[in-house]
Amino acid sequence: MKKKVTLYTDGACSGNPGLGGYAGILMYGEAKKEYSGSEEETTNNRMEVLAVIEGLKQLKYPCIVEVYSDSAYTVNAFLEGWVYAWKNSNWKKADGKPVQNVDLWEELYALTKVHEVTFHKVAGHADNALNNRCDELARKAITELRKQIPSINLD
Repeated sequence: MKKKVTLYTDGACSGNPGLGGYAGILMYGEAKKEYSGSEEETTNNRMEVLAVIEGLKQLKYPCIVEVYSDSAYTVNAFLEGWVYAWKNSNWKKADGKPVQNVDLWEELYALTKVHEVTFHKVAGHADNALNNRCDELARKAITELRKQIPSINLD
């Protein structure tokens, strides 16, 4: 029998593109695990999708996963069926233009074939404590990344 896991995620960007951070909280029963990461040159949308990917990659066995995200981009890709249409049309949108972030969409799509994933949209920056915690972790990841980048002295 597959374990039921809850995953809250968020992504953030300082500039778009710019420094980005992602974070998530995995929960199973009483167990809770937080994770976060960052990238130097990225976009908010990439961080939102990567947050889900990184959470699903941490699961050691196929699970039933309820994903909660404030990213319409990520959630609607599955709820509205966009990702399936993109894949069936060789990662092209309805207007024939290439889908952005194909590398991440392919990886996330593959992970949804390993796990039974259901996506839920939550209001961002509202009264959802877990979503707010993910936002805090993602922003902290950006702050930590910024400290590692040498400043440019133009004197």
